[in-house]
Amino acid sequence: MISGSVGKTSTKDAVAAVLTSRFFVRKSDKSFNSEFGVPFTILGVDNPWRNPFAWISLVKNALALLLLPNHYPNMLVLEVGSGKPGDLARILRIATPKAVVITRLPEIPVHVETYTSPDAVREEEFSPALALNTGSPLIVMSEDSYALNRAIRVSTNVISYGFDDNATVRITNADFYKNEGSVAGMQAKVKINNEEGSLIIKGSVGSTQILPAAAAIAVASAFNITLADVLKALEDYEPPPGRGRLLKGKNGSIIIDDSYNSSPVAVEEALATLKAFPGAKRRIAILGDMLELGRYSVMEHERIGEIACMSADMIATVGIRARAFITTSCKAEVLNFDNANSTSLKLSEIIREGDVILVKGSQSIRTERIVEALLANPSDSMKLVRQEREWKRRP
Repeated sequence: MISGSVGKTSTKDAVAAVLTSRFFVRKSDKSFNSEFGVPFTILGVDNPWRNPFAWISLVKNALALLLLPNHYPNMLVLEVGSGKPGDLARILRIATPKAVVITRLPEIPVHVETYTSPDAVREEEFSPALALNTGSPLIVMSEDSYALNRAIRVSTNVISYGFDDNATVRITNADFYKNEGSVAGMQAKVKINNEEGSLIIKGSVGSTQILPAAAAIAVASAFNITLADVLKALEDYEPPPGRGRLLKGKNGSIIIDDSYNSSPVAVEEALATLKAFPGAKRRIAILGDMLELGRYSVMEHERIGEIACMSADMIATVGIRARAFITTSCKAEVLNFDNANSTSLKLSEIIREGDVILVKGSQSIRTERIVEALLANPSDSMKLVRQEREWKRRP
């Protein structure tokens, strides 16, 4: 079971890729991590959305699972998420974990506006670990003090992963991976116990793209899968759409498509990637509203804005809240837009060869539409998030 504030879907996909080498695995589809999405995964059905016939088929599948012999997976990799208090408690009544990964419990987590405090969010996101049996694997990030301090309360087999010297799965030498002279992903060395190997993540950039693979290595160790087998299983792994994905933009530009969602810790990491991206002639940050932050919204937009001003040559804000990213002391060129459509029209006119463009915003800002407008190859739209017909119909 995968929980935490950021990186859940990438971690879920990496863990499933590794466990598939040993088990018959079913994983959550996309980011279906709610009290509806988890049952869909358990039943092995697609999201029926508003199609009544699909709902009828779902019920039939559920009855068949109960009444008829079925070739059922022996391993489920479930992503779980909470948008309001009690969400994970309801999910844990549906599924009890045998192993748990807590991706990250940041200072100001997403969805905090529906909770009494950031710590209340962290407590709920850690709650799957409390459902583990004694000695079961609990995988946490080595730099996450909130998760590590909570892990002391449970009698589990704690396995850490990250860049810390004391991490069980230790990442070193993280850097951009190049293919034929162009940035094509990320690379790093990984070490666990006495095993060491090289890890390459293709198609996405940022140190955060390495962490899901490291978490998968930690999970694999709990099931006695060797590092060599894990690295082989990860050769075909790519992070899901909208998570730091590299795409070719118009006029010879490069797009870092991070449009799936946005939160303070995720934007901070994305901006660090933009700042460090090698060979950029001009760094452009297109930043949409960070939603669901409640009373922390203005403070966090202003804090991230200071980082953006030091990381980009041009900043385009999308949405009313995003305007708080910019202060009068910002030396970057600044453009303000109300929505994704107006941003797309203007940016399409001014991007040029050598630009590296980061696109990030909360889901309802629909920044994937900006990415689509900036693509050099329109056919690459199939690589973007929220391309299903149901999403396309939404305003």
